[in-house]
Amino acid sequence: MRADPPRPPRTTRTSRAIRTSRAIDLNADVGEATDAVGRQVELDLVGVVTTVHIACGGHAGDDASMRSVMQAARPAGVGVGAHPSYPDRPGFGRRPMQMTAADLSTSLRDQLGACVEAARTCDVALTSVKAHGALYAEVARGGPACGALLDAVGDLCAPGTAIVLPSAAPARRQATSAGFPVLEEGFCDRAYTADGGLVPRQRPGSVYRDPDQAAAQALALATGDTVVADDGTRLTRRVDTLCLHGDSPGALAMAVAVRRALDQAGITVAAPGPQP
Repeated sequence: MRADPPRPPRTTRTSRAIRTSRAIDLNADVGEATDAVGRQVELDLVGVVTTVHIACGGHAGDDASMRSVMQAARPAGVGVGAHPSYPDRPGFGRRPMQMTAADLSTSLRDQLGACVEAARTCDVALTSVKAHGALYAEVARGGPACGALLDAVGDLCAPGTAIVLPSAAPARRQATSAGFPVLEEGFCDRAYTADGGLVPRQRPGSVYRDPDQAAAQALALATGDTVVADDGTRLTRRVDTLCLHGDSPGALAMAVAVRRALDQAGITVAAPGPQP
């Protein structure tokens, strides 16, 4: 019989607790696993994080995997978001693609449409949309790719659906000008570059494996403290949501460590409420 996953402790306040009333979301990118072990890790993450962004067929995922995560998230009170990408399963959506505006729009609408239908079937609300991989980076820059995503979300998703972007992304203005709420994101399990980007995955140390390292970075991001980039530069990022990747090595242990650190610091960890 499979042992129950570790659960984060109840919120505790100590003499060293950080005095803050601010709430922060803890999200995980899921619905990407291709084997039973990986799928179980994703389901176990639902018991720790407060939002899941679910792959919807571009780089990974299908109707069955979307429904599986949504069915776990609903009784747990975990927020549900869509995680569309370039249609690149061989490259797991992490390679830039040259697509016409029409082709990208069609792909995004197919993915979001499938996710919206799965959510309807599972009686859950999609509260946010976050692009994946290379598309996430392209959308963050603003411009046509961001416009294609915003148009698809506006046409297919409920009013008030939030767009998740990296902290201080140029696309924030484009999204807010179009009437979309934006959630600015920081990463617990990825190393930053001096300009606030992420260290490319092919470089050593780009993806954290130490739960304590991920927890320390999460706490720094949540409290507005500085984060140390790969060259020693200190960065300050304003974030509304913290990301953990469900396919990272030791993802569940890192999620538990991050949640514990936030709880023990007296920080409320909760999915964002309905957006205006």
